[in-house]
Amino acid sequence: MLRISYHGASAMDLGYLLKKNPHRAQVFELSWGRAYVFYPEVGQECTTVALALEIDPIDLARGKVGSNHGGLFDYVNDRPYASSSFMSTAIAKVFGTAMTGRGDDHQALADSALDLTAEVTMLPCRGEQAMLNRVFEPLGYAVSFESFAADEQFPAWGESAYVNLTIRGQVRLRDLLKHLYVLIPVFDRQKHYWVGPDEVEKLLRIGEDWLADHPEKGYITGRYLARRRSLVNLAFERLASANAVDGEVLVTEPDPTDDPPRITLNEHRLSAVMAALKNSTAKRVIDLGCGEGNLLKLLAKDTRFTQVTGVDVSHVELERAARGLNLDRAPERVRERVTLLQGSLTYKDARFANYDAACLVEVIEHLDPSRLAALERVVFEFARPALVILTTPNREYNSNYDHILPNGLRHSDHRFEWTRAQFQAWATRVGEAHRYEVTFEPVGEIDEVHGAPTQMGVFSLC
Repeated sequence: MLRISYHGASAMDLGYLLKKNPHRAQVFELSWGRAYVFYPEVGQECTTVALALEIDPIDLARGKVGSNHGGLFDYVNDRPYASSSFMSTAIAKVFGTAMTGRGDDHQALADSALDLTAEVTMLPCRGEQAMLNRVFEPLGYAVSFESFAADEQFPAWGESAYVNLTIRGQVRLRDLLKHLYVLIPVFDRQKHYWVGPDEVEKLLRIGEDWLADHPEKGYITGRYLARRRSLVNLAFERLASANAVDGEVLVTEPDPTDDPPRITLNEHRLSAVMAALKNSTAKRVIDLGCGEGNLLKLLAKDTRFTQVTGVDVSHVELERAARGLNLDRAPERVRERVTLLQGSLTYKDARFANYDAACLVEVIEHLDPSRLAALERVVFEFARPALVILTTPNREYNSNYDHILPNGLRHSDHRFEWTRAQFQAWATRVGEAHRYEVTFEPVGEIDEVHGAPTQMGVFSLC
């Protein structure tokens, strides 16, 4: 069971932040059982919500009905009683809106650090109690836990492998939920689903605000990715900005069951965008929505691009990009070529003009559809580069993924995802309206029915 308490003058507003009515219990059907949400305490000074799971251990051992494969666990297992990856899945399912930070009429409260306590019952922690402090304290929590004898009748058996964990801190609710989502299975080490390349993207997305700077990021990353060396290495490549600061290198023991290294979808995307740029005469390139600067790093290494500019609305992302590019220690010739700007892609900005090429890599799906018209004018009418390269998810391909959100989208911050026909219709209309010729390319492994996971449009000014 998980209990979250909000202490403060507006404690009763916890229900608004979680989108769960404090005055009635709710039941959520999940593929492996049920999740129950109820409020043991509702008061002006303290309100507590509880998330309890009902899991059938026999079903877990047998596997899904109609499956040719067995289950993931022995007939005698602890899954109905332990806080495990099932709890993480339930957090994302039940409190998914709160994890995004969307507060609607209570947005100011959702964006505020609150006095929050989380109690995690029966967290597996096999002789690693010291790691509880090392993992949670850097995130701003006071940590305490209750341990037990494995069996009071047999003292020689030593301590139980489980603890009741309590953490308390001044944090945003969204951050608390994200921390629990990642760190509960880190200590459990027994996920109920296959750990594949998609888990790397999920970990870095949910840990984007805190993982790179965490002193135990190696421990967290390795455990979350089930010590699969190929996946851990991919994750640490994305965390290179932190390594560049402290020189940390993750060391993992060889695992004969590891899969051979494979190219991630993000690497496919960046490779496709770079190929399109190199096939053009572009020398001055602006990356609109640059994020942590993955494309900027590639551009900065290639001297054919004489001016490289990254734009993002998030100051935090720009700081990460600067660290990843080592701008504070880079030679003067590099600093003269690379510029970072904070700005919005839906407002006319003279700084976006006079570039040969503009890139929007996985950006437009994060905008509300009502804001697309503004982005079209900013990019294609006002900035008006000779080349625009734009990538976005192909919604049809989502049927190949196991962990799609309930709304059918890949990412909790996506406002929409287009099919191939929808994207091509939009891009063609935009091109005709602003005198651009557009071509389309699939990016990533192609499914014969659903196409590629990413679709790319290349707009060339007529």
